[in-house]
Amino acid sequence: MNNTVKTLVVDDSKLIRKVLCQVFEESESVKVVGEAGNGKEALAMVRSLNPDVITLDVNMPVMDGLTALKHIMIKYPRPTVMVSSLTREGAAVTFDALKYGAIDFIHKPSKTKKGNLEEQYRDMIKKITLAAKVEIDSIRLIRSKKNKSAQKIGRQECKYVFAVGSAEGGYGSLLKIVPYLRPELPMAFIIVIHAEPKYVDAFARYLDANSMFNVKRAVDGDQIEAGICYIAAGTEYVSLDSIGNGNVLHIVTSKLSKRKGAVNFLMSSLARTMKERSIGVILTGSGNDGINGIRAINMAGGGAIVQKPESCLCREMPESIIEQCNVNMVIADNRLADKLNSSFC
Repeated sequence: MNNTVKTLVVDDSKLIRKVLCQVFEESESVKVVGEAGNGKEALAMVRSLNPDVITLDVNMPVMDGLTALKHIMIKYPRPTVMVSSLTREGAAVTFDALKYGAIDFIHKPSKTKKGNLEEQYRDMIKKITLAAKVEIDSIRLIRSKKNKSAQKIGRQECKYVFAVGSAEGGYGSLLKIVPYLRPELPMAFIIVIHAEPKYVDAFARYLDANSMFNVKRAVDGDQIEAGICYIAAGTEYVSLDSIGNGNVLHIVTSKLSKRKGAVNFLMSSLARTMKERSIGVILTGSGNDGINGIRAINMAGGGAIVQKPESCLCREMPESIIEQCNVNMVIADNRLADKLNSSFC
């Protein structure tokens, strides 16, 4: 059986296309089936070549990458990995690409980047092979529903608190969920993303600008309110403390660079504080952070939701939860917001 990923390379630079094609052809997992110099050419080739994955530059003549991406997601949805000098982690153009349907992103390989070229090439091949496994039904153009004026409906009672854990691919999954949450939902979300704090800062601002829900960077002492998403980095240990008639965030920053269970820590705290009103959500990512936290929520009588593995860039975290914990719902990321809106509004 041939598991080679058929790839269409789209970049206006002949030199870059040549380099990428050489890298892919030298691997056993990626096969280049076509090259395009701009978005318009790419659209014509997607239909005729039927690639498994598209690598797409941003700045191109005739039709730029983001415009092409929108057309691809509407007409011929395909897993697309942005490969551009502009798609750095934390950049607005990167979040735009993910919002428009890209599965992942990578900065163009460069000798000036951290790590040698061989490592960068391996990372690119890994991202392409992972993207190829994402089911087509979960790939779509995300149309922003920003309408902050709709939030002036009076403060709602916070009946439930959701603890959300995500890692690799988490930006894209959250962009399919948070912008679609209705502001009158009687719940708050506390989200942990395994990413560097500076990138989480940028993502929180971007998400807030594109969501009906209020989105803010989690800060020590924040009082939990319905209609707000609080976002923390994986190096921050977030817990929930009951004070008076409300609940307040307590955050301690870890100096350790590696993951040490920030999702487990948050969910275990939530289970103690909210009990049956706690709901844990595990999205795409590798590792096993979240297993003990979901178990704690199970024992407290709360709920557990897991992203459908087939819709994940990285399936390890969701599959581990499904195998080892009691789960109430397994659902694709692009269907979760609609499910919550219809169930709780």
